[in-house]
Amino acid sequence: MQKIAFNDLGAQYQHLKKEIDAGIADVISGCHFISGPQTEQLEKELCEYTGRRYCVSVANGTDALLMPLMALGIGKGDAVFVPSFTFVATSEVVSLVGATPIFCDVCRETFNLDPVSLREQIQRVIREGCLRPRMVIPVDLFGLPANYSEIEKICKEYHLTILEDAAQGFGGQIDGKKACSFGDVSATSFFPAKPLGCYGDGGAIFTDDEELYKLLVSIRVHGKGSFKYDNVRVGLNSRLDTLQAAILLPKLHAFDTENAARNRAAAMYTELLGDKFDTPTVPQGYLSSWAQYTIKADSPERRDHILAGMKEQGIPTMVYYPKPLHFQQVYADLGYKAGDLPVSEELAQCVFSLPMHGYLTEEIVRTVSSALLRL
Repeated sequence: MQKIAFNDLGAQYQHLKKEIDAGIADVISGCHFISGPQTEQLEKELCEYTGRRYCVSVANGTDALLMPLMALGIGKGDAVFVPSFTFVATSEVVSLVGATPIFCDVCRETFNLDPVSLREQIQRVIREGCLRPRMVIPVDLFGLPANYSEIEKICKEYHLTILEDAAQGFGGQIDGKKACSFGDVSATSFFPAKPLGCYGDGGAIFTDDEELYKLLVSIRVHGKGSFKYDNVRVGLNSRLDTLQAAILLPKLHAFDTENAARNRAAAMYTELLGDKFDTPTVPQGYLSSWAQYTIKADSPERRDHILAGMKEQGIPTMVYYPKPLHFQQVYADLGYKAGDLPVSEELAQCVFSLPMHGYLTEEIVRTVSSALLRL
């Protein structure tokens, strides 16, 4: 049996080798390794793809989340509402600016922020009166955009800013509107395993607000003013290097083709596995970019059995995320306890992900599905 990769970056490189190699060679011959013309071109094309007015490319996806909080003055005494079932970067950036993450539960079917839980947590914070509600960071988990129609209604009611965490969501859509275009500002990651990934770390921030864009550009280069050595605010060193931009450009040009392939593979998984497993839900009008294809086992014990059995058959699997954020040691002082966010706690114990990428063949999908159905 051929070796199966969880995310086959090698297959992608072979398909795009000519364009990627040429892009890298152009950067090296031009010797413009930081903020070169390829970076500017990438930002322009990302705006065209997402429909946003402005794009600020940055060094990584975490900075892409952190910088909007810095620009908007989020800090001590502020409450920022985040889902508990996601990667720690979403809440980590809240802590880094001195604000307090308020964890919300997610929907069992979509894995995304539950608007009902969001409203409950906002009202709890208001009742307690210790923190100022300022922002919501919905996550487009596993490639599926969050329920922005409901989230936006709640945020308008309570005057909260929305920062879309599209680290996994690039390429997802709701009624034709693309991820990275929701909320007041949005962020994505170009970590290699993401739907649009570079060959190192990278990220981008999107907004339609010109003043916010100018602040983000300043923060990206040490809080610069009119030039590099005029520093008007505390900032970061968070530039996307030109080599990564040159790698991302051909990947962006091939992205829709790869995204369509991921959706075909996901549909096939669902067809083959849907009778025996709880497969992912994509609401009507939504399109997922399938950063991961994640299904649920009946119990933690059943998941352990499945993971061991797939490993024996040479099939890679992953668990995202085995411990919800409100149970992480770093947030122990916030006082969350078992049962506070029951769906997040349940999902952490039963979900697992199967191989998914833009070059997944029908043969591999059938092989993976057959191996799973044997367990």
